[in-house]
Amino acid sequence: MKQKQLVSLLESKNIIIPLLFFREYKKLNINLEEFIFLMYLKDKGNTFTFDPKSMSEELGLSIKNILILISSLTDKKLLMIDTYKNDKGIGEEKVDMSLFYENIASIISDEVIKDNEKELDINIFSTIEKEFGRTLNSSEIEFIKAWSSSFDSGVIIEAVKEAVLNGVSSIRYIDKILYDWDKKGIKTSDDVKHYINNKDIKTKEPVEVFDYDWFDDEDE
Repeated sequence: MKQKQLVSLLESKNIIIPLLFFREYKKLNINLEEFIFLMYLKDKGNTFTFDPKSMSEELGLSIKNILILISSLTDKKLLMIDTYKNDKGIGEEKVDMSLFYENIASIISDEVIKDNEKELDINIFSTIEKEFGRTLNSSEIEFIKAWSSSFDSGVIIEAVKEAVLNGVSSIRYIDKILYDWDKKGIKTSDDVKHYINNKDIKTKEPVEVFDYDWFDDEDE
């Protein structure tokens, strides 16, 4: 399908192309020609009778080109061709678009997860840097990333505040706090607040440091 044919198709047919699909179509490992053809198929519904002759007339393409496009998109697992018998017992083929939507949904889901993780990391990093009054180094960042996969962000922030309250600006010290809380079954920021509020203020002791060697802390 040449560029002039694409332009003509878009001008003459009521083909709706959602911005989201246009933004993400390259992640489906398809070219622009296949993408436009997919949008044409999408507008026909989730499942419909496969009629190469009708498609050829509507798109101004040869039946051979239609079959090539269908074959390519089928190989890329973006659509399926199902065979069935109609009411007259005659075998017909239907185009099933469900694979296309599953692929798009997967891409969207991955992007949402990445955006959430990015936002989470930024919030935690900025909070710790603000509390410490300095920029984090690469090893400290790796520690924080590891925490994010095991602890609720609220718990991490509370651990940072606890460390600063004890006058310690050390990632390894925060790691010890998180380890101690994890053993106590503290999983959320509400758990942390409940735990701290129920401690006897008069007998409150610093977090156990496990023979921590302050002079060998490479993170300072």
